[in-house]
Amino acid sequence: MNLGNLIASLEHEDTGESALMALDDIVLLSAVRTMGEAYGESVGAYIATSARRFASRAGDETWLSMLGAMERSTAPGQTALQRILRWALDEDAKALAGEQPPAAHACTCGSNACAG
Repeated sequence: MNLGNLIASLEHEDTGESALMALDDIVLLSAVRTMGEAYGESVGAYIATSARRFASRAGDETWLSMLGAMERSTAPGQTALQRILRWALDEDAKALAGEQPPAAHACTCGSNACAG
């Protein structure tokens, strides 16, 4: 699976939540759950919006760092997921602390009928 397909698959709430559970990282799961609640999102929805935001807003250094870590990893998909979520958690923590404008979290239902 290439990186584009991985990010696209994370935009599906069930896939993202399953991938996070497969990491067996209770600390990351707890942080995602807590931040998702702050934005009124389920774990799967938070992962979906995080993947979407990472794809469109992460800087070149962040992308290069992730790609390098993936190249060195025996589980590149898991490494990418961890990097994407940690980036999103950092960005959202800064927004909640007032250090930067809040990130737009958007509905993940795919119908384009939702306002949010």
